[in-house]
Amino acid sequence: MKGLFLLTLFLLPYLGLSQSQQNVDFLKSQISLKIAADSKRIDGNVTYSFKVHKKIDSIFIDAQKMQLSRVLLNGKKIKFSYDQKKLGIHKKMKPGKSYEITVVYSCKPKQAVYFLGWEDTIPKNEQIWTQGQGKYSSHWVPSFDDMNEKVEFDLSITFDSNYEVVANGNLIFSEVKETMKTWVFDMQNPMSSYLLAFAIGTYKKLETRSSSGIPLYMYYYPEDSLNVEPTYRHTKEIMQVLEEETGISYPWQNYKQIPVRDFLYAGMENTGTTIFSDAFMVDSTAFFDKNFVNVNAHEMAHQWFGNLVTEVDASDHWLHEGFASYYALLAEKEIFGSDYYFWKLFNMAQTLESLSRNGQGQSLTDSKASSATFYDKGAWALIILKEQLGAAIFKNGITSFLNTFQYQNVTVENFIEIMEASSEQNLDTFKDQWLIATDFPIEETMSYLQASSQSIDQFLKLQRELTVSPINNEEIIQRYWSASSSSEFKKRVITLYHKSLSNTFLKEAFLSGDLHVRQALANIPGPVPLELVPEYESLLQDQSYVTIESALYKLWIYLPQDRVKYLMMTKDMVGFSNKNIRQLWLLLAILTKDFEDENAKARYKEELLAYTSPYYNTEVRQIAFSLIGEVLSFSDQNLKDLVNAAVHPTWQFRNYARRVLDGLVKNEVQRMRLALLVKELKREELEYLNKIVLE
Repeated sequence: MKGLFLLTLFLLPYLGLSQSQQNVDFLKSQISLKIAADSKRIDGNVTYSFKVHKKIDSIFIDAQKMQLSRVLLNGKKIKFSYDQKKLGIHKKMKPGKSYEITVVYSCKPKQAVYFLGWEDTIPKNEQIWTQGQGKYSSHWVPSFDDMNEKVEFDLSITFDSNYEVVANGNLIFSEVKETMKTWVFDMQNPMSSYLLAFAIGTYKKLETRSSSGIPLYMYYYPEDSLNVEPTYRHTKEIMQVLEEETGISYPWQNYKQIPVRDFLYAGMENTGTTIFSDAFMVDSTAFFDKNFVNVNAHEMAHQWFGNLVTEVDASDHWLHEGFASYYALLAEKEIFGSDYYFWKLFNMAQTLESLSRNGQGQSLTDSKASSATFYDKGAWALIILKEQLGAAIFKNGITSFLNTFQYQNVTVENFIEIMEASSEQNLDTFKDQWLIATDFPIEETMSYLQASSQSIDQFLKLQRELTVSPINNEEIIQRYWSASSSSEFKKRVITLYHKSLSNTFLKEAFLSGDLHVRQALANIPGPVPLELVPEYESLLQDQSYVTIESALYKLWIYLPQDRVKYLMMTKDMVGFSNKNIRQLWLLLAILTKDFEDENAKARYKEELLAYTSPYYNTEVRQIAFSLIGEVLSFSDQNLKDLVNAAVHPTWQFRNYARRVLDGLVKNEVQRMRLALLVKELKREELEYLNKIVLE
């Protein structure tokens, strides 16, 4: 009992927080930042205007590990409390009155703001960008780690005039004083503070307008000018699809898209200001394999679902990710066609059914559900709901939902109530099967797909016939193949049933010229049949970096007598921005006995080993670490680069590097090599290395 009393006493200020905060309406915020890249320091001040609805004696603002120099209430100094997490202002405030709080502070954010390239000598790679992801903006500005607090934010940033600064809202003013420039951005509507964002770097931009007149700003690095069109291809079309499908005009002043290096995710839907990984800056060839369309559409859809209407808490996360995924699929359907769309749904359904079968199914109202649940099952739930209600009623319900709750926070129950009112239907069965149940309704989804897609219907019939018919498999496959014009159908036939197909059949498949089919042929495991050597060699000329990489490796492995020829055919190819073809080519060139002289091979090895350096993006580095670690051996510099990678802000890359290091320290020789590097490492790198070496 005593322990419970002490716990209550400790939590009392925070228990009061929720009640006090409910009686306060924060309306507007003016944020002013001065950023010092060399010290990774932000000096700022923020003023919040708010109204009090009931008598209160304190309010709280989240502020993570900041130095607070002044706190003012209505322009006068005020006593405050601060525990390095929450700022408390303790003052009796009267209902019906308006107040202003100003906080003057400085901070060196440990997360949510990322400074890249400022500690090296590489020209023009310097960037600063934010990633709030739910609740972390309070690491760089006193704000609210609660999606339910929506504020109209205006942002002013002062920085080196040689760089471009991009942030939420409309740029209404900029001014240069000596070497510094101030950019002033204005927002007109409220949003949750996790959607605050800015990006700083060396950028140019393409300016255009959507069909409805919304200004679109598409940023790019000066050296990427040739990649602008394929990267941002279909952006205007995506916005048109989203406006038409939701029945709601784009709800913000403008829309900006900014690529950044080593981003933590594919993209982040900050209000009107999507920041995304520059790995999606692609050329026309890369567009076939790895384009920005889905990420583009997903993050743009969040401008309605997540930004305009925002979840109350994580149990309502379906309203963000499931909806963004669904509307992104609709945009892809418009761009790539119905066959692409239905086969993507087919793949999603198979994955979800497998998870469900293995006891890993999850409810869409589970706050801790996986991405597969929130994104894919969430999208499927909307597809089935639309099928149940009818397209017109479904759209009317969506429009009503967005109109009713615009700039507010919502629950799943709010959405269901709107859809029931719009359709005059009881949705309890839908809720039970799709929102609450953990199992994935595979029979319902497959019935829908078979009724909607002729190629999927034919594929499932083919699978059944191959199972029960005594007729030769190729004969059955040939009949279905000849009757289908679907690339997706044929790609799966090659992938699943290539062992049943003759070389004559495969040669005809090569001659189809279909890039999807040819890529599936490139990925068939095992040797290259002699009758198909010319066809496999032709893959090296396809407009697909994935196909070329697969074909080069396959031909090099299984036709050693022609290795020099294949290396010469692909010598100048680079591939994606991660240099997938170039790095494979370098490794194969090093290993090929009769290819060029030892001096050339030394140069190739030097180039490959250099790709682990922080000079390159994380995708380049990870491929290099993998190739070198599997086939060659790490140099001392590679080991230093690996330790550097183990403390990288991008968690996926950091975890990869740590797994490699965990393997190395189990080898006594490698452990000793790592131990000898301590004098050449930075503090954070040294701390991590000591941790794993001394364990």
